[in-house]
Parts: sequence; structure tokens; C-alpha cells
Amino acid sequence: MGRVQDKVVFITGAARGQGRAHAVRLAEEGADIIGVDLCANIATNDYPLATREDLDETVRQVEKLGRRMFAAQADVREPAVLAGAVSQGVAELGRLDAVVAQAGICPLGSQDAQAFLDAVAVDFNGVVHAVQAALPHLPDGASIVATGSVAGLLPGATDNPANGFGGMGYSWAKRAVASFVHDLAVTLAPRRIRANAVHPANCNTDMLNSDVMYRAFRPDLENPTREDALVTFPAMQAMPVGFVEPEDIADMVLFLVSDESRFVTGMQMRVDAGSYVKNRPQQPSF
Repeated sequence: MGRVQDKVVFITGAARGQGRAHAVRLAEEGADIIGVDLCANIATNDYPLATREDLDETVRQVEKLGRRMFAAQADVREPAVLAGAVSQGVAELGRLDAVVAQAGICPLGSQDAQAFLDAVAVDFNGVVHAVQAALPHLPDGASIVATGSVAGLLPGATDNPANGFGGMGYSWAKRAVASFVHDLAVTLAPRRIRANAVHPANCNTDMLNSDVMYRAFRPDLENPTREDALVTFPAMQAMPVGFVEPEDIADMVLFLVSDESRFVTGMQMRVDAGSYVKNRPQQPSF
């Protein structure tokens, strides 16, 4: 028996990166998956987003593990569309036990006000819409996990003016996710539904491995390459690493979805190689 045996988990942004890692790791431990992704680009986001082929590959990897996956193209900015996809998935798989609100973009560098709005709409509104879509189907004792970012918790990171209005929107959205989860945990506690946020450091996905991110890490170069950026990736972390892997985040998500965390709620779970404590080394509150 796996750690999440026969649970059904709804994951947004499931086509690649962290979303795919969550789907595969949970399937390894016995879960079936309802997975959605936009599978299209957003104009203000200056790197390609996932495709339908990426989502199909996630399905293939889940099914290879002997688990089922219902997959649909759905935009987390559209609550009715998202709710419809969840209802279809529940009808096919029979239940819903957890939500992983993972979908996100990082439109760094844009001075277009729309980039701020797009980041907020996907990275924060998308989390709220995922919870709204799932809540009617969730039983008592369910789990909600939202993806934040340690960069959103550190002033001067993605909200540095050099990163444009898109960076400001990303930071705002990730801070708002942290606040939302904190109060959502109180709201849902009478039903023993727990709500937690996971805040990664640099994560080895397409978002990090993009030209716009290389420019953010190497503003001293006109057209930096990944090799140029690699030397600066470790600057934020206390541990001597440039990034964490999607699978490192998936292990935390697995814990939060599993019954092992049945009394863990309202937490800001940083998987950040010490980024937060290095950059904000205040003493903990008691």
C-alpha cells in the first residue's frame, strides 16, 4: 500500500515541471490524478508554457505506474471552466481527496501593466479558483496544497524594479497565497480539511531555465546563457546549491497530501535550501 493509496488528487499546471513531478510522485504512492493545464502561451510571459503534448506525457507517466489520470485543458483564470473540469474528473475517478494548486507563471522583465495582472490572475486567482472548484467534492479530512515561492517572501527578489511589473505581480501573488492559506486553514479546520503552502527556491524547471530568468540573474550581460546564469543561481541559497529539483518539492507535497500530515495546517513549508533564513535571519516567533 502506498502513502496515498487510492486517493484522487486534483493538480493544476500538471503538464510539466513541478506539476508533473507531483502527479508522478503521488501516482508512485498509489494516487489517481485529475490534472489540468492551460496548454497555451500567455503574451506577457516571455517563455513558452506547456503544450497539450506535455500534458499527454504526464498522463503516460502516471498510467505507466498503473494509476489513472483524467486530463483536461483548462485555464485557472476561468473558474467555471475549472469547476467543470474537476466535476468531470470526479465523475470519472469517483472521488476527490486533495488539491495541489500548482499552476504559475513568472513574467519577469515586462513593463506592461498587463504582466502584473496576468501574474496575479494565474498565481493567486488560480489558487483560489482551484480551491473553489474542488471544495464541493472534498470530504472531511481532505488536504489543500498551494504553491508559493520563497522569492515572494523576500523583499527585493522578484519585486525588484529591474524585474518589471510582472515581477511585482509574481511577488504580490505569492505573498497573497501565503496569507490566503493561513486564513483558509482556520476556515476549514472545523471539517479537518488542512491547507498548507509550499515555497520552493530556484527550481530546475522551464521557468528557471529561460532567457528571461537568465537576464534576471545576469543583468550585467546583454544575452546571458544558462552557463552564465549557473554561477549566480546559488547566491540566494544558504546551502551550496543553485536550485532544487521538482522531485524535492513533490516529496513535500506527498507528505502534505498523505495522512501523515493530518494535523499539519496553516503552514508555510519552505523547500528552499535555506534561502529564507539566509536573507531574513530573524529569530522565530514563539
